[in-house]
Amino acid sequence: MGDENARGGKTALVLGGGIGGIVVANELRRQLASKHRVIVFERTQQHVFAPSLLWLLIGDRQLDFIRTPLSRLLHAGIEVVYAGVDRIDAQQREVSAAGIAYRGDALVVALGAELAPQRVPGLQAAGYNLYTAEGALALRDVLRSFRKGRIVVLTATPAYKCPAAPYEAAMLIEYECRRNRCRNDVTIDLYAAEPAPMGVAGPAVSAGVQALLQDKSIGYHPGLQVIEVDREARRILFADNSSAEYDLLAYVPPHRAPDVVVDAGLTGEGGWVSVDRHTLETSHPGVYAIGDVTSIPLTMGKPLPKAGVFAHRQAEVVAHNIAQAWNGRGSALNFDGHGLCFVEIGDGQAGIGSGNFYAEPVPAVKLRRPSRYRHLLKVLFERIWLRRFPMTWFVRR
Repeated sequence: MGDENARGGKTALVLGGGIGGIVVANELRRQLASKHRVIVFERTQQHVFAPSLLWLLIGDRQLDFIRTPLSRLLHAGIEVVYAGVDRIDAQQREVSAAGIAYRGDALVVALGAELAPQRVPGLQAAGYNLYTAEGALALRDVLRSFRKGRIVVLTATPAYKCPAAPYEAAMLIEYECRRNRCRNDVTIDLYAAEPAPMGVAGPAVSAGVQALLQDKSIGYHPGLQVIEVDREARRILFADNSSAEYDLLAYVPPHRAPDVVVDAGLTGEGGWVSVDRHTLETSHPGVYAIGDVTSIPLTMGKPLPKAGVFAHRQAEVVAHNIAQAWNGRGSALNFDGHGLCFVEIGDGQAGIGSGNFYAEPVPAVKLRRPSRYRHLLKVLFERIWLRRFPMTWFVRR
């Protein structure tokens, strides 16, 4: 580090090797001279493309296809520390990992949201976590032999990353049951803690998703907060004293900010990191947070959804602005709240919800009808991401 500083170089510390961390690191390396260091901290050496977990759970993907070594995704010249972050000192822009301290001129927190199924008694042992590769693989194996009974998809809390995912999961499970020729003997229900699907996108989008569920004869039960799952009785207990029985349970667990972020004092009353909605800078100069670890309130009273597309676009803005400041040329960018989300429904079709989530007084988002063409767009994006560095032009469309 001393030699770099002697040549006038600076150091950017990127915490997390998910979508946001990968994009910000690659963009920084592309825009900065080699005298500057870019260091990524990630405890795992394999990057799993989370949007493809839905295809994994119905057997349309193998795990090796949707994961790739982190070192292969990162351009030459990016340093990778394969260790979890033990401590963050935001004021000093310093982190510790594996007993070694690193100090940076810019610090980007992209550690995502941790999954906490243990917050609901009985949940972890009773069902399958839709948001992990292990859960998706286990559910896939059970679905292959499941022929009769009730399948329940459950969201444990109203706020979670990728708001479309549990609704997609229910529709893909329905599709898999039809492929397995057991649909007539299987009932599928979705119990949601939120009052409506993808509510932040507005009533028209919510109605559109509910219509998709209805078309597939999937029962929808919103506004129910789970408090316990009785594994022996195969019963879900809700806060309003109602309950639901199941034969097979797939769930979205509660989320929380990583302990290291909380311990650093970066989280507010809501439990997430507050940032400037346009620059993603925290209250500490030179310290940024992007993606699922953040909470950005919208005018309508709900937060910006936690989704990979937003992490991607935020990463581009943060990387550009750091590079612009260090290079001393160009102008700063603002994150504008635009994004899109695929909605897989099975049968090789997908819809797309897209628009301006920063629009006022409510987000201006439309749900475009499912088609094979839109499904193929998601397939294309997956292959671009996994086989080459992510093509940012695709996300901007």
